[in-house]
Amino acid sequence: MIVMKFGGSSVANADNIKKVGEIVAKQQNERCLVVVSALGGVTDALIQAGQTASKGNENYKQSLGNLEARHLDTIKNLLPITAQSSCLSNVKQKFNELEDICEGVFRLGELSKRTLDRIISYGELLSSVIISSYFNAIEIKNVWIDSRKLIITNSNFGFAQVNFVETNKNIQAFINNSNANLFVAPGFIASNETGLTTTLGRGGSDYTAAIFAAAIHANALEIWTDVTGMMTADPRWVSNAKTIPSTSYKEAMELSHFGAKVIYPPTIQPAMQQLIPIWIKNTFEPQQPGTVIENISKKENEIITGISSINAISLLSLEGSGMVGIPGFSKRLFEALSSANINVILITQSSSEHSICVAVNTADAIIAQQVVDEHFTHEINTGKLEPLKLEHDLSIVALVGDKMKSHPGIAGKMFAALGRNGINIRAIAQGSSERNISAVVANKDVKKAVNVLHEAFFESSYKQLNLFIVGTGNVGSKLIEQINQQQKYLLENLNIQIRITGIGNSRHMLFNDEGIDLSKWHQLINEAPAMHLHSFVKSIITKNLRNSVLVDVTANEQVAETYAELLANSIAVVACNKIAAASTYNNYKKLKNLSREYNAPYFFETNVGAGLPIIGTLNDLMKSGDTIHSIQAVLSGTLNYVFNHYDGKEPFAAIVKRAQNEGYTEPDPRLDLGGTDVMRKILILAREAGTTMEIEEVENHSFLPASCMEGTVEDFYNELAAHELHFKALYENAQKNNCKLKFVAEFKNGKAEVGLRAIPSNSDFYHLYGKDNIVLFYTKRYPEQPLVVKGAGAGADVTASGVFADIIRVAQ
Repeated sequence: MIVMKFGGSSVANADNIKKVGEIVAKQQNERCLVVVSALGGVTDALIQAGQTASKGNENYKQSLGNLEARHLDTIKNLLPITAQSSCLSNVKQKFNELEDICEGVFRLGELSKRTLDRIISYGELLSSVIISSYFNAIEIKNVWIDSRKLIITNSNFGFAQVNFVETNKNIQAFINNSNANLFVAPGFIASNETGLTTTLGRGGSDYTAAIFAAAIHANALEIWTDVTGMMTADPRWVSNAKTIPSTSYKEAMELSHFGAKVIYPPTIQPAMQQLIPIWIKNTFEPQQPGTVIENISKKENEIITGISSINAISLLSLEGSGMVGIPGFSKRLFEALSSANINVILITQSSSEHSICVAVNTADAIIAQQVVDEHFTHEINTGKLEPLKLEHDLSIVALVGDKMKSHPGIAGKMFAALGRNGINIRAIAQGSSERNISAVVANKDVKKAVNVLHEAFFESSYKQLNLFIVGTGNVGSKLIEQINQQQKYLLENLNIQIRITGIGNSRHMLFNDEGIDLSKWHQLINEAPAMHLHSFVKSIITKNLRNSVLVDVTANEQVAETYAELLANSIAVVACNKIAAASTYNNYKKLKNLSREYNAPYFFETNVGAGLPIIGTLNDLMKSGDTIHSIQAVLSGTLNYVFNHYDGKEPFAAIVKRAQNEGYTEPDPRLDLGGTDVMRKILILAREAGTTMEIEEVENHSFLPASCMEGTVEDFYNELAAHELHFKALYENAQKNNCKLKFVAEFKNGKAEVGLRAIPSNSDFYHLYGKDNIVLFYTKRYPEQPLVVKGAGAGADVTASGVFADIIRVAQ
């Protein structure tokens, strides 16, 4: 014999009940007992009606009328007209009883737990009567059971405890004395020894099914719901959550206790005692295998079975030197909580015995604080204990698996994954069975925590990055294009899934937590809300997505000023923008420290040399113990382009304009030609080499007449044209000495300078063409022949590729 339970979503309406009929019809070769919940949402509606009546509000009548109409409509949509009369009459009679009870509540202005149990029992009574009638109408003959006649409990209304001796005897006698092949019973409801209606707690229909299954030693217990079995995590939070094919009773207990809503926790105990397998199946996908819960899980390789969580938790912390070495404090704490019927969810105590911390439901927290403070009044008044500390807005996230005990390092992996994503842990608990590791985190972090842990333990095949890109000019657009092109390759070859979840420019900001459609991002961003940098940054922080990265491909000072806030929230920063790394030394150091403190990478390779691995090479030299003696470099692709193309025949201003049009210059070309951009670059290299230096300490030998730096960009071009003879003279003087003009940066003996130099033909800088950059590192290991990094140092494509490389470094 098998027991099948169908939940509220499975019997929510006539169409769903028909699906239930199809499933039950396939079991007619085996004796079967079907337990049903109330129609979806009915229990809550009945509670609301009772509460409304107790407040003297006649609107309860309308609520009952709506419920009656819903049930009558269900009958009319399910049963043929010839079979409706008896069922309609039965349902109307029950609603008449309900109205009488609620009228009594209305007149008394009081709703006791006993009366509430009576009211909400009608949900299951009504649904089971309708479903039994429907089965008979489609020739699935069955016997309706009033569960209240068989399941006997104490008088703890709302959450009654079952008397299993009497209950088992009643069920066995009823089933054994019947020749029926199919039984239909209402879940959730029972009665006390005097026959008063009781209920088994919300979710109690599962428990009812388990009680029946254990009493009759069923071959299987099937829980039919609207999901395809137990999942590795809540699928509403984790898009890649997987069905758990097999799990043990104890694992299932842990998962259900810590928030997995698929099965009501008390359900497992009766089935476990009789070793009855429990199947979690989907009413709407009955062909799917679902999850089986049994004594020993059949899974082979998985160490972790699932990840679960409980929200709305508060922490109570009892601390004080008066606890140390004094036995009985824990006992007194739990006695105080027990006296107020407060359930303790998690316990942790310091080894010094100086503090003990427990987690309770937030709804119980204030009462808990009151009873504990009252219980320890003497110790608090004498200074032996501090008043109880109470923290709200917390959640528990739990990692569950039978095999954790035999695999070291699970806790380390769990906490490392959370730490890398800036998720602070307030308390930790692990039982001696090592089947569960629980951590208390902030409510705002729980969804992120579950996703981070799911990625760490169930999605080892890839790591997901959530990018927020600011800047959609030449470089930003190329970057998005490159990411779109390489997504498949990265997933297949590097196990990295890059998802752009935010794009902002000077006009608009666009977000999509599931990833922006990169095939039409131009159109989407133009239709998006107006850009507000503060709102953009706050959205990144508030969304709290795992592995979040700000990618700054602007030259905007305000964007650079947001890095500190983002890094402090464990959000990585990849910056093409040089302003932050070249700002005051204190700010530069602050950002580096924040990156280390909050495990948030801060990469800015493209600050120097676009896509060339210049900073990375310097960092590798430093990490491996080398010492930098000097750095000589041509670091402006723009200036190299300009002086490689200027021969005195075409105006200098025209060459600069062409460089700007081809995307080689900063938005304001004066940053390049005035030497500011190169000053920033050599400053960054000096700092990365370990030198404390400010931008004012970099000496700039400018070749531009002072008037060129005044006014607007248009004025700048006019001044360039006006000083054409000056630029021509520079070129001709170099030519006379068989030299080429190069704008060179140098760092040596703790000092840095930049300026235009005439480079002879025997120099490494002489044969530098187009937009190329070159850096010479003279070090302890490379004292005479320098380590050379050379290549294209400007252009949207190469700069975007350098930013892209930094993004991949974040993932790795």
